[in-house]
Amino acid sequence: MAETLVVNEVFKSIQGESTRAGLPCVFVRLAGCNLRCSWCDTAYAFTEGTRMTLDEIVDRVAAFDCNLVELTGGEPLMRSNSLLLMAQLADRGHTVLLETSGSLDIGPVDPRVIRIMDLKCPSSGECEQNRWENISLLRANDEVKFVIATREDYDWAKRQLERWNLPAICTVLFSWAHPLPPEQRDPSLKSAPPDQHPIAMRQLVEQMLADKLSIRFQLQMHKYIWEPTTRGV
Repeated sequence: MAETLVVNEVFKSIQGESTRAGLPCVFVRLAGCNLRCSWCDTAYAFTEGTRMTLDEIVDRVAAFDCNLVELTGGEPLMRSNSLLLMAQLADRGHTVLLETSGSLDIGPVDPRVIRIMDLKCPSSGECEQNRWENISLLRANDEVKFVIATREDYDWAKRQLERWNLPAICTVLFSWAHPLPPEQRDPSLKSAPPDQHPIAMRQLVEQMLADKLSIRFQLQMHKYIWEPTTRGV
């Protein structure tokens, strides 16, 4: 029987985040996620999807004639067949990115794949799900992302930089959490812990400069090109 995955969507756009922001990229969004972060903007991928064989997915990607491919979700590592898919895409010569929550083991991922791993900050409501063992598995070409929505997130993320000496391991991204419009807030999402203090985009940047953090600030670029709720971009 052919190996399959439940795919929410496959589309070509520009990469909106990471050190490859602005480059053309094909996104394979898999269905299903084990977390319910308070600021999640892709809750539609929790349950919506179509089952496809790995060959069908690889052929769909190839039709876009684009070297850069990202597996995202949802949470791709929930499904072991995602490991096979990433290997097949790498075999075809693609530069493969994996967007993962940091709650599951990144060790089995093909070494040719660039892993962009979250460390969940307190406002996500999922901070306790961080799999700290993953840090020892990171390589220089991987990236660690903190999604920062509150002042408490920033202070927590700064402590993790120091605790794990993350900038010496790989690229670190501080990503400002674009506020969710009401129609995007799925009822299953966690609530941020009480007494959190929202941080504005400019405040975040100015604090990073004041603290002399030599790490990369990022926006979700696609949300400034298209409407923030637009799918398939």
